Amino acid sequence: MGEELFPRDARALGPGAVHVPDWLGSEAQRELVEACRGWARPPAGLRVVRTPGGGTMTARQVGLGWHWFPYGYARSAVDGDGAPVKPLPEWLAALGRTAVGAARAAAGSTGAGSGDAHGDPYGDEYTYDYDIALINLYDGDARMGMHRDGDEKSGAPVVSLSLGDTCVFRFGNPLTRTKPYTDVELRSGDLVVFGGASRLAYHGVPRVLPGTAPPGLGLTGRLNITLRVSGLVDGGPPGDSGVVEDDPQ
Repeated sequence: MGEELFPRDARALGPGAVHVPDWLGSEAQRELVEACRGWARPPAGLRVVRTPGGGTMTARQVGLGWHWFPYGYARSAVDGDGAPVKPLPEWLAALGRTAVGAARAAAGSTGAGSGDAHGDPYGDEYTYDYDIALINLYDGDARMGMHRDGDEKSGAPVVSLSLGDTCVFRFGNPLTRTKPYTDVELRSGDLVVFGGASRLAYHGVPRVLPGTAPPGLGLTGRLNITLRVSGLVDGGPPGDSGVVEDDPQ
């Protein structure tokens, strides 16, 4: 934020995981918010996600490229209106690759790439074909429990972009939902990338801070755009649901 005495520095959240504050400028944030408004409209628009146990997620979600449902992906909104999923635009996939490059640059000063048994946790970002965008909308009471992004068949780094209200982001480890974990404040425009040894780390959002979005953004609540490489192929012919399921993580 412009009124702060000291800028926020990039921070390692784990091996292969880095937080880059203020990565998106104000204009880029506004453009993404406007794009999200279009993607959230039906068909295959913003929906409440229902869990296998009968509960519901408090953050609402829309997918691009592939539609996520617990615990798999499909080419249509199989747990919504059944419409074909909206495509992921190439400019958004390119933004994901640029984000991985920014994470690599930041990792040199944070130690995020050190001690990683997977080698370079970020790899060659130019080879990553980001084909999934999961967009979550949080209101002031929404939360996200500790979970792993484990339904993909690719180990490419996950790219997470924050817009709107500030949240507390909890980043843990690949073995357990409990400690050790790190809590970090994510503000509008912040970037988090995690790959390598942290690709399957548990993470969540225990708290959103209502009313903290930049005044000029025109957004109430928090938007999180998560970009992933699926490593999946369609499960059926054109017009089929293309369902690909995996075991629960």
